[in-house]
Amino acid sequence: MNRAGERLVNGIIKENPTFVLTLGMCPTLAVTTSAINGLGMGLTTMVVLALSNVFISLLRHVIPDKVRIPAFIVIIASFVTVAQLLLQGFIPFLYDALGIYIPLIVVNCIILGRAEAYAYKNPVIPSLFDGIGMGLGFSVALTCIGAVRELLGAGEIFGIHVMPESYVPVSIFIMAPGAFFVLAMLTAIQNKVKISGERKGKDMSKIQSGCSSDCMNCEDAGCAHRLYDDRADSRAAQKRKVQEITIEEIKEEDDNG
Repeated sequence: MNRAGERLVNGIIKENPTFVLTLGMCPTLAVTTSAINGLGMGLTTMVVLALSNVFISLLRHVIPDKVRIPAFIVIIASFVTVAQLLLQGFIPFLYDALGIYIPLIVVNCIILGRAEAYAYKNPVIPSLFDGIGMGLGFSVALTCIGAVRELLGAGEIFGIHVMPESYVPVSIFIMAPGAFFVLAMLTAIQNKVKISGERKGKDMSKIQSGCSSDCMNCEDAGCAHRLYDDRADSRAAQKRKVQEITIEEIKEEDDNG
């Protein structure tokens, strides 16, 4: 598979931001009261993510390493402002539905994470497809969650009534707790698929929820776990052990003296 296609598959399936990496949970839980809201939020994030990746990749040799995070935020904020104005002007109902979560895209950990882990270290074309792949994965996840919540909570999908007239909507699914229920259900289905695949002898290591703790084979250079130094703990433990031995030797000398 070529590199561009690999980045698309990676974002949609292998490292889906919602179901695999569990990133961007705030908008995921807040705006998915309907499928159209989830799709709108996902596509808006995808556009910002793809364009931000392109510009950050273009400027990766210009942006000083020490100020890269503020530079990333300025670039991302510029595209978010453009997206916000376009939504307000041309799709006002979606702008009203998403509300404060549009400007909060600026600090979405998915966008900052891909800028730090991929776009800042790779050429323009792969960075573009990485942004599109991650954005599509985010859009698919939000649309699925929104569709399930809308179907169970209102008997509709994309505003079209699909359930029989006798169906009584379960209103809790379009309320805040419903987001947790649906996300947990879809994640459980994903884990079920993973376990079934492992029992059949398939390699399911790339289908998971959250961090796999396999830092050696992990491609996420921006992962927070990489900032954790296990060797520091080991050195501290050795130092405490030496101190304890020294104290015991001093006590023995006092007793013998």
